[in-house]
Amino acid sequence: MSRLFICLSVLLTIVSTGLKAQEIDTIPINTKDLNLRLKRSPLPSRLGTITFKPVVLTPTIINAKVNYWKTKTSVGINLNQAAFSDNWTGGGVNSLSLAGLINYKAEYSKESYSYVSEVILNYGKVKNKNQLEKKTVDRIYWDNKAAIQLSKNWYFFGSLNFESQFDNGYTYTRDANNQEHENLISKFMSPGYLTESVGFEYKPSKFFSTRLGTGTARQTFVLDTNIIKKNNYGVELGSKIKNDLAFQVVTAFEKDIFENVNLKTRYLLFIPYDALDKANHRLDVAVTAKVNRYMNVSVTGVGLYDKKTAAKIQGSQTLALGLMFVFPR
Repeated sequence: MSRLFICLSVLLTIVSTGLKAQEIDTIPINTKDLNLRLKRSPLPSRLGTITFKPVVLTPTIINAKVNYWKTKTSVGINLNQAAFSDNWTGGGVNSLSLAGLINYKAEYSKESYSYVSEVILNYGKVKNKNQLEKKTVDRIYWDNKAAIQLSKNWYFFGSLNFESQFDNGYTYTRDANNQEHENLISKFMSPGYLTESVGFEYKPSKFFSTRLGTGTARQTFVLDTNIIKKNNYGVELGSKIKNDLAFQVVTAFEKDIFENVNLKTRYLLFIPYDALDKANHRLDVAVTAKVNRYMNVSVTGVGLYDKKTAAKIQGSQTLALGLMFVFPR
């Protein structure tokens, strides 16, 4: 019993001592009469009056105008040449081919209105030894389109398109003496095409668009009545012009598919309302690879199906290495 009493006494003493220590720790200390000195700040201090003076700001007027036009001009020259000595056993013929290309494109865009004009002028010839000169490419193309934006991806548009050629076109035959003769089948404005179209355009991105020309009119010209072709490009013999009303679809794609490699395509579908079974199709494809600042390699191809000119699909293809100058750079 005595041991239990001793243990309780010791425990009470420890508890009371802890309580007193806690009370002592929380007693406030009066520092009124104490000489306490704060450590001096190492930062420099400035004494005196700071005077603030107003500063007059002169506005700067920038004489700048917003240019809503964007233009691009490409000029290309392609040259191909081959020469063989008289005793060359591998066979071959001396030849020289030269072709030029001018592509001009102007774009205007302001708020919901836009206008695009594109001109393509392409002409080339080849001369083989002991043969007549022949065209390799010949095209005049001018397209104009004005559009008003209706929603995010849809536009209402009106367009005017002209297409023809520079030089005379011939077919070639040989006589019994193996001499070449040329037969005229086409020339400037024989044929020539003028197309007016209104409708709606779907343009979800800068590199892809599709025009739906619900109201399209096309005039086909054969101004030289001396040119008599089997079907005369759809123009009646003795007449110089033919009018067609049609539904037209124009799909365009142009984008750099790889580094320094550009793909440009254009597909045209023309369906006359009075002859739905005589739809015209044209596909243009051009792949251009840039070798350096001025040189490039280009592959172009054209596929054409028009019952008014031929019963089968027509095609042409060119491969060229040449110089290309683009303005502005």
